[in-house]
Amino acid sequence: MFQTTRRRLALWYTAITGILLILFASGVYFYVRNTLVERVDDTLNHVVEVVQRSLVIEAAAPSSGRVLTAAGVKGQAPLQVNVEDSFRDNAQTLEDDHIDIEWFGPNGQLQWSTLSVPSNLPLQVNAAGETVHLRHRSNNGQNDGEDTDQVLRQISRRVQINNQVLGYLRVSHPWFEVSKPSRQLVIDLSVWSGLVMVATGTIGWLLSGLAMAPVRQSYQQLKQFTADASHELRNPIAVIQTNVQVALADPEPDVEFQHSQLQVVERLTRRLGRLVDNLLFLARQDGGLIPMQWEHLDLNKLLLDVIEEQSLVAQGQGLDLIYNPMPSEVSMPGDRDQLIRLFTNLISNAIQYTPEGKVTVTLATTQWQGQEASKVTVCDTGIGISKELQPQVFDRFYRVDKARSRRDGAGSGLGLAIAKAIITNHQGRIQLESQTGQGTTVTATLPCHIKSEFIKPD
Repeated sequence: MFQTTRRRLALWYTAITGILLILFASGVYFYVRNTLVERVDDTLNHVVEVVQRSLVIEAAAPSSGRVLTAAGVKGQAPLQVNVEDSFRDNAQTLEDDHIDIEWFGPNGQLQWSTLSVPSNLPLQVNAAGETVHLRHRSNNGQNDGEDTDQVLRQISRRVQINNQVLGYLRVSHPWFEVSKPSRQLVIDLSVWSGLVMVATGTIGWLLSGLAMAPVRQSYQQLKQFTADASHELRNPIAVIQTNVQVALADPEPDVEFQHSQLQVVERLTRRLGRLVDNLLFLARQDGGLIPMQWEHLDLNKLLLDVIEEQSLVAQGQGLDLIYNPMPSEVSMPGDRDQLIRLFTNLISNAIQYTPEGKVTVTLATTQWQGQEASKVTVCDTGIGISKELQPQVFDRFYRVDKARSRRDGAGSGLGLAIAKAIITNHQGRIQLESQTGQGTTVTATLPCHIKSEFIKPD
Protein backbone atom coordinates (compact mmCIF):
# COMPACT_ATOMS: atom_id res chain seq x y z
CA MET A 1 0.00 0.00 0.00
CA PHE A 2 2.75 2.44 0.95
CA GLN A 3 4.84 1.55 -2.10
CA THR A 4 1.83 2.12 -4.37
CA THR A 5 1.11 5.48 -2.75
CA ARG A 6 4.78 6.44 -2.99
CA ARG A 7 4.84 5.47 -6.65
CA ARG A 8 1.72 7.53 -7.33
CA LEU A 9 3.15 10.56 -5.54
CA ALA A 10 6.36 10.32 -7.56
CA LEU A 11 4.43 9.93 -10.83
CA TRP A 12 2.17 12.90 -10.05
CA TYR A 13 5.15 15.00 -9.10
CA THR A 14 6.99 14.04 -12.29
CA ALA A 15 3.91 14.53 -14.48
CA ILE A 16 3.17 18.00 -13.13
CA THR A 17 6.83 18.97 -13.50
CA GLY A 18 6.78 17.60 -17.06
CA ILE A 19 3.73 19.68 -17.97
CA LEU A 20 5.37 22.79 -16.54
CA LEU A 21 8.57 22.00 -18.44
CA ILE A 22 6.65 21.59 -21.70
CA LEU A 23 4.92 24.92 -21.18
CA PHE A 24 8.21 26.60 -20.29
CA ALA A 25 10.11 25.05 -23.21
CA SER A 26 7.31 25.99 -25.62
CA GLY A 27 7.37 29.56 -24.37
CA VAL A 28 11.15 29.76 -24.76
CA TYR A 29 10.99 28.24 -28.25
CA PHE A 30 8.32 30.61 -29.56
CA TYR A 31 9.97 33.61 -27.94
CA VAL A 32 13.38 32.84 -29.50
CA ARG A 33 11.84 31.97 -32.88
CA ASN A 34 9.80 35.19 -32.98
CA THR A 35 12.90 37.13 -31.97
CA LEU A 36 14.87 35.60 -34.84
CA VAL A 37 12.06 36.35 -37.30
CA GLU A 38 11.85 39.94 -36.09
CA ARG A 39 15.60 40.31 -36.46
CA VAL A 40 15.47 39.02 -40.04
CA ASP A 41 12.54 41.35 -40.84
CA ASP A 42 14.43 44.30 -39.36
CA THR A 43 17.42 43.44 -41.55
CA LEU A 44 15.24 43.23 -44.65
CA ASN A 45 13.50 46.52 -43.88
CA HIS A 46 16.88 48.17 -43.40
CA VAL A 47 18.07 46.82 -46.77
CA VAL A 48 14.89 48.09 -48.42
CA GLU A 49 15.46 51.57 -47.00
CA VAL A 50 19.11 51.60 -48.09
CA VAL A 51 18.26 50.40 -51.60
CA GLN A 52 15.45 52.95 -51.95
CA ARG A 53 17.82 55.76 -51.03
CA SER A 54 20.39 54.53 -53.53
CA LEU A 55 18.01 54.27 -56.50
CA VAL A 56 19.01 56.44 -59.46
CA ILE A 57 15.86 58.02 -60.88
CA GLU A 58 15.91 59.86 -64.20
CA ALA A 59 13.48 61.46 -66.49
CA ALA A 60 11.88 59.17 -69.01
CA ALA A 61 12.54 61.65 -71.94
CA PRO A 62 16.23 61.56 -73.08
CA SER A 63 16.18 65.30 -73.95
CA SER A 64 15.71 66.34 -70.36
CA GLY A 65 19.17 65.18 -69.28
CA ARG A 66 18.08 65.55 -65.74
CA VAL A 67 19.29 62.85 -63.28
CA LEU A 68 17.57 62.71 -59.85
CA THR A 69 17.78 60.63 -56.72
CA ALA A 70 14.83 58.99 -55.06
CA ALA A 71 14.41 62.05 -52.92
CA GLY A 72 14.77 64.31 -55.93
CA VAL A 73 12.93 67.38 -57.10
CA LYS A 74 9.20 67.29 -57.24
CA GLY A 75 7.31 67.89 -60.43
CA GLN A 76 9.61 65.93 -62.77
CA ALA A 77 7.46 63.49 -64.72
CA PRO A 78 7.53 61.01 -66.17
CA LEU A 79 10.36 59.33 -64.21
CA GLN A 80 12.11 56.01 -64.39
CA VAL A 81 14.74 54.06 -62.43
CA ASN A 82 18.15 53.54 -63.97
CA VAL A 83 18.48 49.88 -63.02
CA GLU A 84 22.10 49.44 -64.07
CA ASP A 85 23.37 52.43 -62.10
CA SER A 86 21.13 51.76 -59.11
CA PHE A 87 22.20 48.15 -58.42
CA ARG A 88 25.72 48.12 -59.78
CA ASP A 89 27.44 48.33 -56.38
CA ASN A 90 24.92 46.24 -54.36
CA ALA A 91 25.41 42.74 -55.73
CA GLN A 92 28.65 41.80 -53.91
CA THR A 93 27.62 43.33 -50.59
CA LEU A 94 24.22 41.65 -50.61
CA GLU A 95 25.74 38.30 -51.56
CA ASP A 96 28.02 38.45 -48.52
CA ASP A 97 24.99 39.11 -46.29
CA HIS A 98 22.96 36.24 -47.88
CA ILE A 99 20.37 38.76 -49.02
CA ASP A 100 18.85 38.71 -52.51
CA ILE A 101 17.14 41.61 -54.28
CA GLU A 102 14.62 41.55 -57.07
CA TRP A 103 13.55 44.67 -58.92
CA PHE A 104 10.32 44.73 -60.87
CA GLY A 105 9.19 47.39 -63.27
CA PRO A 106 5.94 49.31 -62.89
CA ASN A 107 4.16 46.60 -64.89
CA GLY A 108 5.43 43.85 -62.53
CA GLN A 109 8.10 42.45 -64.91
CA LEU A 110 11.37 41.29 -63.33
CA GLN A 111 14.17 43.64 -64.45
CA TRP A 112 17.04 42.77 -62.12
CA SER A 113 17.74 39.99 -59.58
CA THR A 114 20.59 38.55 -57.55
CA LEU A 115 18.97 35.10 -57.44
CA SER A 116 20.85 32.45 -59.40
CA VAL A 117 17.58 30.85 -60.43
CA PRO A 118 14.48 32.98 -61.05
CA SER A 119 11.93 32.47 -58.29
CA ASN A 120 8.90 32.71 -60.61
CA LEU A 121 6.88 33.74 -57.57
CA PRO A 122 3.95 36.07 -58.15
CA LEU A 123 4.58 39.62 -57.05
CA GLN A 124 2.59 40.58 -53.94
CA VAL A 125 3.23 43.74 -51.99
CA ASN A 126 3.88 42.73 -48.38
CA ALA A 127 5.72 45.18 -46.20
CA ALA A 128 5.19 43.09 -43.02
CA GLY A 129 7.16 40.10 -44.30
CA GLU A 130 6.17 36.59 -45.31
CA THR A 131 7.74 33.15 -45.55
CA VAL A 132 7.68 31.53 -49.02
CA HIS A 133 8.82 28.22 -50.46
CA LEU A 134 10.85 28.35 -53.64
CA ARG A 135 10.87 25.08 -55.59
CA HIS A 136 13.06 24.56 -58.62
CA ARG A 137 14.62 21.67 -60.53
CA SER A 138 18.36 21.22 -60.85
CA ASN A 139 19.10 18.81 -63.72
CA ASN A 140 22.79 19.53 -64.32
CA GLY A 141 22.34 18.95 -68.02
CA GLN A 142 20.37 15.74 -67.56
CA ASN A 143 16.69 15.05 -67.97
CA ASP A 144 16.13 13.51 -64.54
CA GLY A 145 16.87 16.38 -62.21
CA GLU A 146 16.04 16.70 -58.52
CA ASP A 147 13.55 19.10 -57.03
CA THR A 148 15.01 21.37 -54.37
CA ASP A 149 12.93 23.37 -51.93
CA GLN A 150 14.30 26.67 -50.69
CA VAL A 151 12.55 28.64 -47.97
CA LEU A 152 12.91 32.42 -47.98
CA ARG A 153 11.75 35.29 -45.86
CA GLN A 154 10.61 38.12 -48.12
CA ILE A 155 9.50 41.72 -47.94
CA SER A 156 7.96 43.35 -51.00
CA ARG A 157 7.42 47.10 -51.23
CA ARG A 158 6.07 49.46 -53.86
CA VAL A 159 8.39 52.35 -54.86
CA GLN A 160 6.62 55.52 -56.01
CA ILE A 161 7.13 59.26 -56.29
CA ASN A 162 4.31 61.77 -56.59
CA ASN A 163 1.80 58.91 -56.98
CA GLN A 164 3.86 57.57 -59.88
CA VAL A 165 4.83 53.91 -59.41
CA LEU A 166 8.49 53.48 -60.37
CA GLY A 167 8.59 49.76 -59.65
CA TYR A 168 8.57 47.10 -56.96
CA LEU A 169 11.41 46.01 -54.72
CA ARG A 170 11.47 42.53 -53.21
CA VAL A 171 14.15 41.58 -50.72
CA SER A 172 14.72 37.94 -49.63
CA HIS A 173 16.68 36.36 -46.82
CA PRO A 174 17.36 32.59 -46.41
CA TRP A 175 15.04 31.02 -43.86
CA PHE A 176 17.82 28.82 -42.47
CA GLU A 177 18.92 31.82 -40.43
CA VAL A 178 15.75 31.11 -38.43
CA SER A 179 15.18 27.38 -38.93
CA LYS A 180 18.72 26.25 -38.07
CA PRO A 181 18.90 27.97 -34.66
CA SER A 182 15.29 26.92 -34.01
CA ARG A 183 16.09 23.25 -34.68
CA GLN A 184 19.15 23.43 -32.47
CA LEU A 185 17.06 25.06 -29.77
CA VAL A 186 14.47 22.27 -30.00
CA ILE A 187 17.23 19.65 -29.64
CA ASP A 188 18.77 21.45 -26.66
CA LEU A 189 15.41 21.94 -24.96
CA SER A 190 14.47 18.29 -25.53
CA VAL A 191 17.76 17.01 -24.11
CA TRP A 192 17.71 19.27 -21.08
CA SER A 193 14.00 18.64 -20.47
CA GLY A 194 14.65 14.91 -20.59
CA LEU A 195 17.49 15.22 -18.09
CA VAL A 196 15.34 17.40 -15.84
CA MET A 197 12.50 14.86 -16.04
CA VAL A 198 14.86 12.05 -15.02
CA ALA A 199 16.22 14.15 -12.15
CA THR A 200 12.68 15.16 -11.17
CA GLY A 201 11.52 11.55 -11.16
CA THR A 202 14.46 10.53 -8.97
CA ILE A 203 13.99 13.44 -6.58
CA GLY A 204 10.22 12.83 -6.54
CA TRP A 205 10.80 9.19 -5.58
CA LEU A 206 13.14 10.21 -2.76
CA LEU A 207 10.86 13.00 -1.52
CA SER A 208 7.79 10.76 -1.62
CA GLY A 209 9.73 8.23 0.45
CA LEU A 210 10.51 10.91 3.02
CA ALA A 211 6.87 12.05 2.98
CA MET A 212 5.60 8.50 3.47
CA ALA A 213 7.95 7.74 6.37
CA PRO A 214 5.90 9.54 9.06
CA VAL A 215 2.69 8.19 7.52
CA ARG A 216 4.07 4.65 7.71
CA GLN A 217 5.17 5.25 11.30
CA SER A 218 1.77 6.66 12.25
CA TYR A 219 0.06 3.71 10.57
CA GLN A 220 2.21 1.24 12.50
CA GLN A 221 1.47 3.09 15.72
CA LEU A 222 -2.23 3.04 14.91
CA LYS A 223 -2.10 -0.71 14.25
CA GLN A 224 -0.26 -1.28 17.52
CA PHE A 225 -2.65 1.02 19.36
CA THR A 226 -5.67 -0.81 17.91
CA ALA A 227 -4.22 -4.21 18.76
CA ASP A 228 -3.40 -3.17 22.33
CA ALA A 229 -6.79 -1.54 22.84
CA SER A 230 -8.54 -4.65 21.50
CA HIS A 231 -6.55 -6.83 23.88
CA GLU A 232 -7.28 -4.61 26.87
CA LEU A 233 -11.00 -4.59 26.09
CA ARG A 234 -11.23 -8.28 25.22
CA ASN A 235 -9.94 -9.61 28.55
CA PRO A 236 -12.44 -7.89 30.93
CA ILE A 237 -15.31 -8.40 28.50
CA ALA A 238 -14.54 -12.13 28.37
CA VAL A 239 -14.40 -12.34 32.19
CA ILE A 240 -17.71 -10.46 32.50
CA GLN A 241 -19.34 -12.75 29.96
CA THR A 242 -18.04 -15.86 31.77
CA ASN A 243 -19.33 -14.71 35.16
CA VAL A 244 -22.73 -13.85 33.73
CA GLN A 245 -23.00 -17.21 31.95
CA VAL A 246 -22.05 -19.09 35.11
CA ALA A 247 -24.63 -17.18 37.11
CA LEU A 248 -27.35 -17.80 34.55
CA ALA A 249 -26.48 -21.49 34.22
CA ASP A 250 -26.88 -22.21 37.93
CA PRO A 251 -30.35 -23.86 38.36
CA GLU A 252 -30.29 -23.20 42.11
CA PRO A 253 -28.59 -19.83 42.48
CA ASP A 254 -26.54 -19.18 45.59
CA VAL A 255 -27.01 -15.60 46.76
CA GLU A 256 -23.50 -15.22 48.15
CA PHE A 257 -21.92 -16.75 45.04
CA GLN A 258 -23.91 -14.49 42.74
CA HIS A 259 -23.06 -11.51 44.89
CA SER A 260 -19.34 -12.25 44.52
CA GLN A 261 -19.76 -12.64 40.77
CA LEU A 262 -21.59 -9.32 40.58
CA GLN A 263 -18.74 -7.69 42.49
CA VAL A 264 -16.28 -9.04 39.90
CA VAL A 265 -18.49 -7.73 37.11
CA GLU A 266 -18.78 -4.35 38.82
CA ARG A 267 -14.99 -4.14 39.29
CA LEU A 268 -14.33 -5.06 35.66
CA THR A 269 -16.96 -2.59 34.51
CA ARG A 270 -15.17 0.21 36.39
CA ARG A 271 -11.93 -0.89 34.78
CA LEU A 272 -13.54 -0.80 31.35
CA GLY A 273 -14.97 2.63 32.09
CA ARG A 274 -11.54 3.99 33.05
CA LEU A 275 -9.99 2.45 29.94
CA VAL A 276 -12.65 3.90 27.62
CA ASP A 277 -12.34 7.27 29.35
CA ASN A 278 -8.55 7.23 28.85
CA LEU A 279 -8.90 6.21 25.21
CA LEU A 280 -11.44 8.96 24.64
CA PHE A 281 -9.13 11.53 26.25
CA LEU A 282 -6.19 10.53 24.04
CA ALA A 283 -8.34 10.45 20.90
CA ARG A 284 -9.71 13.93 21.59
CA GLN A 285 -6.20 15.11 22.43
CA ASP A 286 -4.90 13.89 19.07
CA GLY A 287 -7.76 15.63 17.29
CA GLY A 288 -7.32 18.88 19.21
CA LEU A 289 -10.86 18.59 20.58
CA ILE A 290 -10.09 19.04 24.27
CA PRO A 291 -11.21 22.51 25.45
CA MET A 292 -8.85 23.96 28.04
CA GLN A 293 -10.63 25.43 31.08
CA TRP A 294 -8.00 27.96 32.13
CA GLU A 295 -8.05 29.33 35.66
CA HIS A 296 -5.54 30.47 38.26
CA LEU A 297 -4.83 27.61 40.66
CA ASP A 298 -3.02 27.14 43.93
CA LEU A 299 -0.82 24.17 43.09
CA ASN A 300 -0.17 23.51 46.80
CA LYS A 301 -3.85 23.02 47.53
CA LEU A 302 -4.43 20.98 44.37
CA LEU A 303 -1.62 18.54 45.31
CA LEU A 304 -2.96 18.25 48.86
CA ASP A 305 -6.32 17.12 47.47
CA VAL A 306 -4.66 14.49 45.28
CA ILE A 307 -2.44 13.27 48.15
CA GLU A 308 -5.49 12.92 50.38
CA GLU A 309 -7.24 10.77 47.77
CA GLN A 310 -4.21 8.52 47.22
CA SER A 311 -3.26 8.13 50.87
CA LEU A 312 -5.80 5.36 51.48
CA VAL A 313 -4.49 3.42 48.48
CA ALA A 314 -0.92 3.76 49.73
CA GLN A 315 -1.87 2.67 53.23
CA GLY A 316 -3.67 -0.35 51.80
CA GLN A 317 -0.37 -1.46 50.29
CA GLY A 318 1.64 -0.67 53.41
CA LEU A 319 3.39 2.36 51.84
CA ASP A 320 4.17 5.79 53.25
CA LEU A 321 2.95 8.66 51.04
CA ILE A 322 4.90 11.79 51.97
CA TYR A 323 4.24 15.31 50.66
CA ASN A 324 6.72 18.17 50.92
CA PRO A 325 4.76 21.34 50.10
CA MET A 326 5.93 24.91 49.52
CA PRO A 327 5.57 27.20 52.55
CA SER A 328 3.66 29.74 50.49
CA GLU A 329 0.96 29.68 47.83
CA VAL A 330 2.08 28.61 44.35
CA SER A 331 -0.18 30.24 41.79
CA MET A 332 -0.24 29.23 38.16
CA PRO A 333 -2.72 29.07 35.25
CA GLY A 334 -4.03 25.68 34.25
CA ASP A 335 -6.91 23.29 33.74
CA ARG A 336 -7.88 21.94 37.17
CA ASP A 337 -9.33 18.63 35.96
CA GLN A 338 -6.36 17.87 33.73
CA LEU A 339 -3.79 18.70 36.40
CA ILE A 340 -5.61 16.53 38.96
CA ARG A 341 -5.58 13.73 36.40
CA LEU A 342 -1.87 14.32 35.76
CA PHE A 343 -0.75 14.07 39.39
CA THR A 344 -3.20 11.25 40.13
CA ASN A 345 -1.65 9.18 37.33
CA LEU A 346 1.91 9.91 38.45
CA ILE A 347 1.27 9.10 42.12
CA SER A 348 -0.86 6.01 41.40
CA ASN A 349 1.85 4.68 39.07
CA ALA A 350 4.44 5.18 41.80
CA ILE A 351 2.26 3.37 44.33
CA GLN A 352 1.48 0.54 41.93
CA TYR A 353 5.14 -0.24 41.18
CA THR A 354 6.45 0.15 44.75
CA PRO A 355 6.12 -3.15 46.65
CA GLU A 356 7.46 -1.62 49.87
CA GLY A 357 8.97 1.62 51.09
CA LYS A 358 7.64 5.08 50.43
CA VAL A 359 6.47 7.50 47.78
CA THR A 360 7.56 11.14 48.16
CA VAL A 361 5.91 14.07 46.42
CA THR A 362 7.79 17.39 46.45
CA LEU A 363 6.69 20.82 45.22
CA ALA A 364 9.31 23.47 44.47
CA THR A 365 9.88 26.48 42.23
CA THR A 366 12.58 26.76 39.61
CA GLN A 367 13.68 28.76 36.56
CA TRP A 368 12.92 27.16 33.21
CA GLN A 369 13.29 28.76 29.77
CA GLY A 370 13.91 32.13 31.34
CA GLN A 371 10.77 32.20 33.45
CA GLU A 372 9.51 31.03 36.81
CA ALA A 373 8.11 27.52 36.89
CA SER A 374 6.73 24.98 39.35
CA LYS A 375 8.48 21.63 39.70
CA VAL A 376 6.59 18.63 41.06
CA THR A 377 8.74 15.56 41.79
CA VAL A 378 7.27 12.11 42.46
CA CYS A 379 9.93 9.75 43.83
CA ASP A 380 9.38 6.11 44.81
CA THR A 381 11.48 3.22 46.07
CA GLY A 382 9.92 0.68 43.73
CA ILE A 383 11.16 -1.80 41.15
CA GLY A 384 12.64 0.85 38.84
CA ILE A 385 13.01 0.82 35.06
CA SER A 386 16.07 -0.20 33.06
CA LYS A 387 17.70 2.50 30.90
CA GLU A 388 16.93 0.78 27.62
CA LEU A 389 13.20 0.74 28.45
CA GLN A 390 12.91 4.32 29.73
CA PRO A 391 12.36 5.97 26.30
CA GLN A 392 9.25 3.79 25.81
CA VAL A 393 7.44 4.44 29.09
CA PHE A 394 5.47 7.37 27.63
CA ASP A 395 4.17 5.22 24.75
CA ARG A 396 0.54 4.18 24.86
CA PHE A 397 -0.21 0.75 26.36
CA TYR A 398 3.41 0.31 27.34
CA ARG A 399 3.98 -1.33 30.72
CA VAL A 400 7.32 -2.25 32.23
CA ASP A 401 5.97 -5.40 33.93
CA LYS A 402 3.12 -6.51 31.66
CA ALA A 403 2.73 -9.90 33.33
CA ARG A 404 2.32 -8.31 36.77
CA SER A 405 -0.15 -5.70 35.52
CA ARG A 406 -2.35 -8.25 33.80
CA ARG A 407 -2.20 -10.62 36.73
CA ASP A 408 -3.22 -7.92 39.18
CA GLY A 409 -5.82 -6.52 36.84
CA ALA A 410 -4.56 -2.95 37.27
CA GLY A 411 -3.13 -0.53 34.77
CA SER A 412 -3.56 -0.30 31.02
CA GLY A 413 -0.32 1.48 30.12
CA LEU A 414 -2.03 4.78 29.35
CA GLY A 415 -1.22 6.72 32.52
CA LEU A 416 2.12 8.21 31.47
CA ALA A 417 0.90 8.79 27.91
CA ILE A 418 -1.97 10.87 29.31
CA ALA A 419 0.44 12.64 31.68
CA LYS A 420 2.67 13.63 28.76
CA ALA A 421 -0.35 14.93 26.80
CA ILE A 422 -1.47 17.07 29.75
CA ILE A 423 2.04 18.43 30.23
CA THR A 424 2.12 19.37 26.52
CA ASN A 425 -1.21 21.19 26.88
CA HIS A 426 0.33 23.27 29.67
CA GLN A 427 3.59 24.02 27.78
CA GLY A 428 5.54 22.07 30.35
CA ARG A 429 8.09 19.27 30.44
CA ILE A 430 8.13 15.80 31.99
CA GLN A 431 11.29 13.84 32.78
CA LEU A 432 11.93 10.37 34.14
CA GLU A 433 14.97 9.02 35.93
CA SER A 434 15.15 5.46 37.21
CA GLN A 435 17.45 2.66 38.27
CA THR A 436 16.46 -0.97 38.41
CA GLY A 437 15.67 -2.04 41.96
CA GLN A 438 16.23 1.46 43.40
CA GLY A 439 13.13 3.35 42.35
CA THR A 440 11.92 5.95 39.88
CA THR A 441 11.75 9.74 39.94
CA VAL A 442 9.33 11.61 37.65
CA THR A 443 9.65 15.38 37.44
CA ALA A 444 6.88 17.57 35.97
CA THR A 445 7.84 21.18 35.24
CA LEU A 446 4.98 23.62 34.65
CA PRO A 447 5.44 27.31 33.76
CA CYS A 448 3.81 29.79 36.12
CA HIS A 449 3.00 32.11 33.21
CA ILE A 450 1.35 30.76 30.02
CA LYS A 451 1.78 32.69 26.77
CA SER A 452 -1.42 34.56 25.92
CA GLU A 453 -1.58 33.21 22.35
CA PHE A 454 -1.43 29.64 23.73
CA ILE A 455 -4.61 30.14 25.74
CA LYS A 456 -7.50 29.65 23.35
CA PRO A 457 -10.83 31.29 24.17
CA ASP A 458 -13.73 29.01 25.00
